[in-house]
Amino acid sequence: MLSRAKKKMMRIEHGDDSAPADLVLTGGRVHTLDARDGLAEAIAIRNGRITRVGDNEDIAPLIGRETRVIGLRGRSVLPGINDSHLHGVWLGTMWPHLLMDQLTAPPAEMTAEAGHGHGHGGPGPRLERSADRRAAILRTGELLASLGVTSYTEPGLGPGEDGGPTGCFGSEALRDYADLAAEGRLTARVTALMLFGELDGASSLEGFTRGLREFAPPADVPGWFRVAGVKIFADGIPPMRNAWTDEPYVDGTYGGLLVEGATAERREADLVAMIEAAHAAGHQIGVHATGSRTTRRVAEAFRDAGARDGRDARHYIIHGDLLHPATLAEMAAAGIGLNTQAGIAVATEEMVAAALGRDALRHAWPVRDALTAGVPLCLSSDAPVLSPDWRKGVAAAVTRAGLDGTVRGAEQRIALAQALRAYTATPAWQDRAEAWKGTLKPGKAADLCVLDADLFDVEAAALPEVPVALTVVDGRIVHEL
Repeated sequence: MLSRAKKKMMRIEHGDDSAPADLVLTGGRVHTLDARDGLAEAIAIRNGRITRVGDNEDIAPLIGRETRVIGLRGRSVLPGINDSHLHGVWLGTMWPHLLMDQLTAPPAEMTAEAGHGHGHGGPGPRLERSADRRAAILRTGELLASLGVTSYTEPGLGPGEDGGPTGCFGSEALRDYADLAAEGRLTARVTALMLFGELDGASSLEGFTRGLREFAPPADVPGWFRVAGVKIFADGIPPMRNAWTDEPYVDGTYGGLLVEGATAERREADLVAMIEAAHAAGHQIGVHATGSRTTRRVAEAFRDAGARDGRDARHYIIHGDLLHPATLAEMAAAGIGLNTQAGIAVATEEMVAAALGRDALRHAWPVRDALTAGVPLCLSSDAPVLSPDWRKGVAAAVTRAGLDGTVRGAEQRIALAQALRAYTATPAWQDRAEAWKGTLKPGKAADLCVLDADLFDVEAAALPEVPVALTVVDGRIVHEL
C-alpha cells in the first residue's frame, strides 16, 4: 500500500474523475515515469483517457457494473512504449529477418545492408501495390502490439524514394498510413518524416528545396498519424568509413557527406542550406549524422537556424555514433535531441575501433554523457536493423553487454529509469505530444504496457525474457496474454 503522504501528494498532483471507469488495473506497480518517478498500485481508464492513478483504495470507487477489472498481482505497468525511429513498412516486409543479423563479415567486407546505413537489402519482392504496403504496416502493428509498443516514428518516406528498389519508403506509403489511420485500423500512433533524397544515399539541395515546395503530404489524422517534418541523410557510418569525422580513419581518410557537391565545402554548405530551408518552412528535422564532424556541424546548423526565429523546433540528431563533449554541450544548450540505438553501440563497437582506432571509442555513443549534459535522449530500435523489442534496447543501454556477454563502453551505462524514459516520455517530447502521452497521469492517453513481472525483481539483463502481458492503446486492449 502507498503511504498516506504519497497518496496525498498524488491527489494534489492529479485531478479526479468520479465517473465509472471502462477499465481498471489494480494490485500492481504502476510506474508513471513522470518527473517525480511516481509509483502507484492501480490505474483507471475511461473513454481512452487515464482518469485516476493511485492506490487500490483510490481506484475502487471508479469500478462500476460495466467496468472490466484486471488484477495485476504485482505486475508492472509502464506508459506505452514509443519506438521513436522504426521503419514500419520495411519491418513488416522483412520480419523476422534483421539486418544486424548479417554482421558476420569482417569490417572491411561489411555490406551497406548490415549497419544503420541500411542500404536496400532484404528478402522479398518490391512492394508495388498499396495493398502490399498496407499489409506490411498492419503486420508491423500486430508485432508491435505484442511488444507493448503504442507509438512509433516512421523516419523517412517520400518522393526521394518513389523509384527505390524496395517500395517501402516512397511517398505513397505516407498515404497508406493516413488511409489506415482514417479507417481506424492502426494499433499504434505513427509520426512520419518526409524524405526528399535517397535512403542512405545522395540528396541535392535543388531536389530537397523542390520537395519542400512541391510535395504535399497527406493530412494528419489527429492522435493517430502526423507528418512532423523531414529526414536528411548527412553521412554514412563509421565502419564503412563514409561517416565524416574529425579523427582520421586508419587509412588516413576522413570520410565525407552524402550531399551532392563538387567539393567538401560545397557539400557542407548545401547541407546547412537544407537545414535552414526546412527550418524556415516550419518542419521538425531529423538528420542521420554519425561522424564526429557531421554531428558537430549539424548541431551548429540547428543552433543557428533556431536562433534566427526562436522557435522550439525540437530538431534531433539520428544515431550520433561519434559525439564530442563540445557537441553535446551545444545540443543541450539549443534543445537538440539525440535519437540513438544502444544495440548498435554494443554490436558495432569493434568495427568502429577497427576503422578509426580505439581512441575514437572515447566519444562513441555517449548516452550517459548526453543525459548528464542535458540532451533530450530517445532510445529506439531502427528496426528492421535491430529487433523492435524495446526490452532488448533497454537491457543494452543499462548493461552495455552484447549477445556474447561482453560489456562495451561500460562508462556510458545508464539507469533503468533513464532508459525507460528514453522509450516513453522523451519520445513524446520528440513527437510534440508530451502534454497528452508518454507518462501515466490523469487526462493523458490511455496507452499502457504491462509486463508480466515486478520491474524491481528483474535484473536488466533478464528484461528481454519478461513477457508483455497486456498492451492498451487509447483505452483499447490490443494485446493480452
